[in-house]
Amino acid sequence: MSTPPYTYFTQIGDPVLRQVAEEVALEEIDSLEINQIVERMVKVLRHYDCVGVAAPQVGVPLRIIVMEFREGKKDQYKPEIYEERKMATLPLAVFANPEMEIISSQVNKHPEGCMSVRGYSAQVERYDKVRIRGIGKLGTPSELELEGWSARIAQHEMDHLNGTIYVDRMDVSTFNCVSWEQINAAEGRSAIWFHK
Repeated sequence: MSTPPYTYFTQIGDPVLRQVAEEVALEEIDSLEINQIVERMVKVLRHYDCVGVAAPQVGVPLRIIVMEFREGKKDQYKPEIYEERKMATLPLAVFANPEMEIISSQVNKHPEGCMSVRGYSAQVERYDKVRIRGIGKLGTPSELELEGWSARIAQHEMDHLNGTIYVDRMDVSTFNCVSWEQINAAEGRSAIWFHK
């Protein structure tokens, strides 16, 4: 059995996803151990082609988040969806001990998924604008103002640091298996893959 940081995403039910993550000790911020955790998180994020990962999702109960919405992801969405959800490129952002401030009372409700609740999605309300402050790693500034989809990513990842998963915030009536059509087409002979 492998030890954290994992090369895959922990799944709902794993106790690490329900605990409040601990602050990274200031004297450890630039340690080899923390840098290796950050590198693993970036690697996992890009390997699974997702937009965010919090340290608990790779089995590490520390307050570290990684976010990235690369330019190429635009091609994965219809232009009207990209616009409606206020998606935009977000260069790699890595924060240790992040804190979030809500800077707009406007909320948006859009479908949200999570690599730790593989294969499902639901509508979730999130604030439209947030400010993240923390210790920036890998060239990330210590403060970022985010809007639209990028603000959603930040709120989702910050939730993970506090033991909250999007299913705790979702509109329950919209919870669905994202591959239900393929499952029906395959007459039930289908699977949700947890590795890539």
